[in-house]
Amino acid sequence: MHKFVSSLQNSAVKRILQLQEKARARKKENAFVVEGVREISLALKGGYKVLEIYYNADLFPAEKLKELYPETSEVELTKLSAEVYEKIAYRGSTEGVMAIVATKELSLDKLKFRNENPLILVAEAPEKPGNIGALLRTADAAAIDAVLIANPKTDIFNPNIIRSSVGCIFTNRIATGTTSEIIEFLKQHKIAIFGAALQASVPYHTADFTGGSAIVVGTEATGLSDEWLENTTKNIVIPMEGEIDSMNVSVAAGILIFEAKRQRR
Repeated sequence: MHKFVSSLQNSAVKRILQLQEKARARKKENAFVVEGVREISLALKGGYKVLEIYYNADLFPAEKLKELYPETSEVELTKLSAEVYEKIAYRGSTEGVMAIVATKELSLDKLKFRNENPLILVAEAPEKPGNIGALLRTADAAAIDAVLIANPKTDIFNPNIIRSSVGCIFTNRIATGTTSEIIEFLKQHKIAIFGAALQASVPYHTADFTGGSAIVVGTEATGLSDEWLENTTKNIVIPMEGEIDSMNVSVAAGILIFEAKRQRR
């Protein structure tokens, strides 16, 4: 028997809304909400543990639960009325299913690389969930070894990041840390640090990315901090031929990452 919730005042509804809206609630429970078939499937494939599943049978029939998660006996299943599901659905167009998923520890010491010469993206102090999501999509498209977030300003399990990354938060190896911690980590692993910066830089296509490489991008407003600039192996720049001197951070990261991929082919 599946539980059934039809009241907006139900404690389960309030809990889901808290997990969606409050980083503090996600941290307290070590859990977050994932909405949609593709996103839940990617979370499972990425080794995340599903704790509970909620669905609206009008949009997502109960028999499809087995397709999504064969081990349904291991999780708590709750059927929601149309009114309740509409209240808690985060996306405008929804498929009628969401899950509460356990967070993962994102520490540097848990990070394992696929390759001997890893290619890594480092983003310093990204704040906008949309930019973080776009960076994760780019990292997935290039199948790079890891994404490191230095001095994160936003909870990585924020639903806006999950939505804007179209689930690529689950397909990437991700770790967070301070700028100092990440610099030390990269140096310990003998990974060259290429900082995207205007100062003392060379055109990006002249840099050698064939060895272990970390491409480091900062915010569009302030760029990289002095600590990064003092510790880079080389600074790189994308030459601008128009009127402006910068571009969206995820676009810049995409150009740099795929140049590194080109050199490695």
